[in-house]
Amino acid sequence: MQPIYLDNAASTRVSDEVVALMTEVMRTAWGNPSAAHPQGVAARAAIDTARTRMLAALADKAGTGDVIWTSGCSEANALAVLGAARTHEGAIVISTLEHPAITTLADRLAAEGRTVVRVAPGKDGVLDPEEMGRACADAGGVAVVAFLAVQNEIGVVQPVAAIAQAVRAAAPTAHIHLDAAQALGKVALDATTLGVDSIAIAGHKLHGPKSTGALWLRQTAHIEPLWVGGGQQKGMRGGTQDAPGAAALGLAAERASAALTTARTRWLELASLVTTTLTERGVTFRQLVPDHRRAPHILALGIAGVPAGALRNVLASRGVYISTGSACSADGVKASSTLAAIGLPEDHGMVRLSFALDTTPDEVATAAKILADVAAELAKPA
Repeated sequence: MQPIYLDNAASTRVSDEVVALMTEVMRTAWGNPSAAHPQGVAARAAIDTARTRMLAALADKAGTGDVIWTSGCSEANALAVLGAARTHEGAIVISTLEHPAITTLADRLAAEGRTVVRVAPGKDGVLDPEEMGRACADAGGVAVVAFLAVQNEIGVVQPVAAIAQAVRAAAPTAHIHLDAAQALGKVALDATTLGVDSIAIAGHKLHGPKSTGALWLRQTAHIEPLWVGGGQQKGMRGGTQDAPGAAALGLAAERASAALTTARTRWLELASLVTTTLTERGVTFRQLVPDHRRAPHILALGIAGVPAGALRNVLASRGVYISTGSACSADGVKASSTLAAIGLPEDHGMVRLSFALDTTPDEVATAAKILADVAAELAKPA
């Protein structure tokens, strides 16, 4: 049996179309984009096309923001959060659900003497906009508010526009940053109506190459660059621009956005196939986020009496690749603050199955049966 890869929230396979475009740009537009000769013009043209594609994918065809190409979502997050903290006075407000790409930035700013406020979600994993607003009001001055559009472990979708509105009312000058690594191509994103100042994108989450990312930055937003150089990208990221990488990410974003409607329906059907199989096989499990609250490509389940580490290892040995987690530190699995925050019992191992544009029903049907077998085996008393 060919391995079944259901860990697409961690990384997706680069699509053939993206590989082809990236290779073409490498072969035909290898010049420095800052150069005035035809090779430079060709490289700039590839970047400009990519920018148009990215802005369209973010529903910003009018160009109310700009795109800064980065080495990935982590750099985009750092540019937004640290860059805004350097130009804004006050506290840093994040949630307790954030990815390390955000929490480590907050920790760094705390070590530099900035106040960091962490807001917990409800038991459903959803952030309360009013609570976010109160946290900002109580902070007595806020520099940056940063949070995930879609939580990477459990897939819960946050009410971004409502949070931004509440934050803006309490802290009008704060920079509001959105980590959309798990959101573009998975849920509707409209940069012009969300009310945020910046949005971070990861290429490898949407069938683009690793080490490609972007930061959408509202034209009225003010941040400082992480480093200076030759003035590229309007002085926001010095260094020779990566035309092949930008071209690849632009196309990947365009493809992901165009496929969203049909992909959502198919992903929900794949998730239903998994839960139906587990129910029919008598596996005791809990879906951590209901369908109406989650991004369709992430299905997170808590399986009773099953150690997460053993579950991951046995599934991998049988050719099913997924992610797992636990609310407690055991079996070599680091405790997840997210799973603890939503009240997952410590005797439940969590499995995250995540789908991509190329995931097939046959793969998921086979994986669901293997998951049911392994869960039953591990749940048996010793």
